[in-house]
Amino acid sequence: QVQLVESGGELVQAGGSLRLSCAASGRTIGSYSMGWFRQNPGKEREFVAAISGSGGRIRYTESVKGRFTISRDNAKNTLFLQMNSLKPEDTAVYYCAASSKFEIATLAHNYDYWGQGTQVTVSS
Repeated sequence: QVQLVESGGELVQAGGSLRLSCAASGRTIGSYSMGWFRQNPGKEREFVAAISGSGGRIRYTESVKGRFTISRDNAKNTLFLQMNSLKPEDTAVYYCAASSKFEIATLAHNYDYWGQGTQVTVSS
């Protein structure tokens, strides 16, 4: 079992930056691909970014390319999402997830473990 706990979400003005963290426990995450998703009420969970276990492969959804950076520190069992140039449409609950089955995954159902989420609110 892998437990995931996100942190770093808060209210920020448009154009600002935030860094989300996802602390893992239970198992070392080096063998897991990891991802960030986001969700607003009444909408489906949306893929944001994913990274392979070694960090050598990365994927982003088109709307965050050039603004968000996913990274991981396997020695600290932690996943990060650096978010710059934030826009009001980035407002959502952000979730981190871990997958044991795929080298890298962009679909929510390919992930085995999920955190509880952290709220990011971007004001205009």
